[in-house]
Amino acid sequence: MICAIVLAAGCSSRMGMQKLLLPFGQATVISHIVGQVTTSMVKKTYVVVGHQAQEVTRELAGSTALIINNKEYASGMLSSFRAGLRHISRQFSGILVVLGDQPTITSAIIDEMILASRATEKKIVVPVYNGRRGHPIIISTEYRDAILSNYEDVGLRGVLREHEDDVFEVNVSNPAVCADMDYPADYQRRIDEYKCR
Repeated sequence: MICAIVLAAGCSSRMGMQKLLLPFGQATVISHIVGQVTTSMVKKTYVVVGHQAQEVTRELAGSTALIINNKEYASGMLSSFRAGLRHISRQFSGILVVLGDQPTITSAIIDEMILASRATEKKIVVPVYNGRRGHPIIISTEYRDAILSNYEDVGLRGVLREHEDDVFEVNVSNPAVCADMDYPADYQRRIDEYKCR
């Protein structure tokens, strides 16, 4: 079974405001992406919050996602993934790693990733659009202990580099896998893309 960890703890420093609380569609960035995750084939969704944790948590009221507060969020994304990793049940075979600032990711993309993971013996599944790797990715829970104790300087990229032979690339037709939002112009592009669906 696959669970999801949504990384939603960052400071949004380049955006100049809390980007996860910006309006998106009929909701906010974070509630929209969590909605896509929870309506996909994942069995359970965990959301790791940090910066403005109360506000982000309030935005997810009513969601089936489990909220995890990472008080060490300022030390980087790896700390947030580890916080989520420590909470997930041992029953899960893989973890879908979702960036909280990719609101154009759809449940269909997530389901495509999960189906690909079932069809391969590889332990890491990565989406590729037009030759470029993106997110979300699926990582086997077999790497749990290694992630909790290694890769301080490189984050999850270190897992992919160290286990390149165990990476399965899924070619997808949706550019959303490579579309996050760090700056105001990125946010506007994501809104425009969403409206054009």
